[in-house]
Amino acid sequence: MSDDGHVPAAPRRTPAAPRRAGTYRTFYSEPLTVASAQGCTITDTSGIDHLDAYNNVPVIGHSHPAIADAVHAQLLRANTHTRYLDDIVDAYSRDLLALLPQHIESVVYTCSGSEANDLALQVAAYSSMSSGVIVARRAYHGTTSATAAISPSLSPGPRDHVVTVDIPAAEDPDFEQDLADRVRRAAAELERRGHGTSAFVLDSTMTSEGIVAGEHVRLAAAVDAVHDAGGFYIADEVQAGFFRTGAWWGYEALGVAPDLVTLGKPMGGGMPIAAVAGPRVVFSDFGGQQRYFNTFAGTPAPIAAAHAVLVTLRDGGFGERVADAGSRLGEGLVDALAEAGVDGRIRRAGLMVGVDLRPAAGDDARAGALAEEIVEAMYARRVLVSRTGPGDAVLKIRPPLVITDEEIDRLVDAFRGALADVAGTGVRERADG
Repeated sequence: MSDDGHVPAAPRRTPAAPRRAGTYRTFYSEPLTVASAQGCTITDTSGIDHLDAYNNVPVIGHSHPAIADAVHAQLLRANTHTRYLDDIVDAYSRDLLALLPQHIESVVYTCSGSEANDLALQVAAYSSMSSGVIVARRAYHGTTSATAAISPSLSPGPRDHVVTVDIPAAEDPDFEQDLADRVRRAAAELERRGHGTSAFVLDSTMTSEGIVAGEHVRLAAAVDAVHDAGGFYIADEVQAGFFRTGAWWGYEALGVAPDLVTLGKPMGGGMPIAAVAGPRVVFSDFGGQQRYFNTFAGTPAPIAAAHAVLVTLRDGGFGERVADAGSRLGEGLVDALAEAGVDGRIRRAGLMVGVDLRPAAGDDARAGALAEEIVEAMYARRVLVSRTGPGDAVLKIRPPLVITDEEIDRLVDAFRGALADVAGTGVRERADG
């Protein structure tokens, strides 16, 4: 760091295919090796600090002492499975359900969002006596056999029991009715195939679609169509939940309450804990015929972590903070695009932020190349973001909710610098031309 506080940029990196080990892959052409993390800062093994503007799991910040203390104390006391009762599990369940709609009366714990969505699909199929599922065109809901089948972003191959729908543009004033019409057609197609409709599963911020949020984005008519077909609306809150959008749950902005809710990622602040929540009668009927047990799900130590996260969010004024931070970030990104003369769109729900570069590029592939260059250029400036959406052409920015104004300004400055860097590589010219 120089005397004026300036952090020098690292040497430019050339984008390359992600390093892989089997099915795993790392980010960035030179993968980040973590030595420690605190708040919104990740320190690598060379002692260099990086601003984490990507990871939504440490929702209240990396290495939060409330989580560490709660887990440590619980491990010293007991950490058995859910065949035995424990006060922390009961207390957390009550506190969690108090934050959900009144008809959501029961919660079942899993270890991951994939498992939560898998179980929700089982419950919906049993209760509806149907097997068909409606999802968004580029959806991601997990990696189990059942959830991978409804995750076309993983593998777009056809699944007879799955019908995808294109999500209308967030700016479409007829968003609600257009989506409802598409869902009705999808339900009719599932009926024609002999599956019927068990569920419409939707990530509440539609992250894999490039982050879809705004005043026109409403679901009530689409959910009516699902109910008319005998199915459940499953709100996948694995990415949107726990104040990411400025409210407890992403579906709160969509104008309709879900039948089932799935939770994960930020729930335990880094500990493996997830859940499905829904009406007691639905779970009672399902549990009377289907046995579900998960050895490590809902064990007291991860629940203690989840309780620490919930209490910190509940008592910490995060609604107002996320609203203010999101506005500051959104305005800064808009200004940076305008200064660089880049035609992009900012879509935002709280601190779930997408920078859609497709208008600047003309097609998804070119915009994806532009986005990749920007991600790498920001990494060179010690700021971590990623990509999502059609052609991976939308920058995905979702920092821990404890991000400060100074860190937001650093993020925006890195974005501004990355735009300038990309303009000098020829990629932007290729995209524009």
